[in-house]
Amino acid sequence: MRVLLSTLGSRGDVEPLVALAVALKAQGADAVVCAPADVEFIELTDRAGVEFAPAFMPIRAFIAMARKDPKPLPERAADVAQAQFEAISAAAEGCDAVVGTGLMPSVAAAQCVAELNGLPWFKVGLCPMYLPSEAHAPHAYPGRLHPEGVTDNRVLWNHDIETINAIFGPAVNGLRTRLGLPVTDNVRDHVFTRSPFLASDATLWPWEPSDLCEAAQTGAWILEDDRPPSPELEAFLNAGEAPVYVGFGSLPTHDPKEAARIAIEAVRGQGRRIVLLRGWADLDRIDGGEDVLVIGEVNQQALFRRVAAVVHHGGAGTTTTAAHAGAPQVIVPQIVDQPFWARKVARLGIGAAHDGPVPTVDSLSVGLAFALRPETKARAAAIAAEVRRDGAAVAARLIVDRIGPVSP
Repeated sequence: MRVLLSTLGSRGDVEPLVALAVALKAQGADAVVCAPADVEFIELTDRAGVEFAPAFMPIRAFIAMARKDPKPLPERAADVAQAQFEAISAAAEGCDAVVGTGLMPSVAAAQCVAELNGLPWFKVGLCPMYLPSEAHAPHAYPGRLHPEGVTDNRVLWNHDIETINAIFGPAVNGLRTRLGLPVTDNVRDHVFTRSPFLASDATLWPWEPSDLCEAAQTGAWILEDDRPPSPELEAFLNAGEAPVYVGFGSLPTHDPKEAARIAIEAVRGQGRRIVLLRGWADLDRIDGGEDVLVIGEVNQQALFRRVAAVVHHGGAGTTTTAAHAGAPQVIVPQIVDQPFWARKVARLGIGAAHDGPVPTVDSLSVGLAFALRPETKARAAAIAAEVRRDGAAVAARLIVDRIGPVSP
């Protein structure tokens, strides 16, 4: 049995699929991860002992290209769908099922590969917000805002079908026509299916039953990481009181120096040292202070257990990792699902949600003061005991059971 796992996205999209690949191997199945060929993702799959196949281009190169040569979203989607279909088709040779997540044109291309070859298809959502439910509204796409004054989530999800058809329908149905597949008048539901996987933790954000979608919430797909801290990081951690971690992952910023200054000054104001993730935002120290250590890619699972708080953008992966580690959080949400995760963390009492995407020293200090309270630490530790780590194993068993015996 061989399963293709496909995505086009950042680390938050790639790492869960690598975790699933490891879990599938534990079930006796082969797995190949088709993902952007950025160095960090190649190293990630190599470290996990997982086979890698390249998507049509590295994600950083794709972002740079999109900025240099902006196109209308439907036109860009058509380019991605075609290019991804070719890359995924090459990776799918000899596979018995296809699993897909990431950007919509890529997911639709993966679904076409499965349909064209008569293979079982599994759509994955990494956050409840992306799947239809009366419990929450869909996110709004640029240029396609929700109808003014409408608050009924069922109505908004019907509008979401129209939005996705308008943005991605020409790309998806254009690809399907070229492949000899029938066109669809509901791109979203055709690609998502009625029963997608939901790879997120139910303690942080439980899926509420809905007749709009019968999602199978498996728990987050966590790739276990046993790497020790670097000698430099270990020495820094041992040199004083637990520091505050600051990192914004794969999100770039137009003014990294100012972002670093605000974060460092706010943390210093709380009397704490700082571990600063350089990340895609290219954050760096603002002076020669020995209370700041700038790091690159790191084992967050180990690090977060040793910090006083985690300041981040609110991606699903970082939020879940911090929650499992029992680290209080300060979320400065930027886009899409991040404001939702920020509100969930705040409602659970395990951290603070910053009001808006642009912090000041004063506004960030308010969140830090809450996160560093003993009561917040105690609450975060209690919630940590409830966060599951077996989501990838649950999903792997479901996939293997669904595929069944495969003929040699």
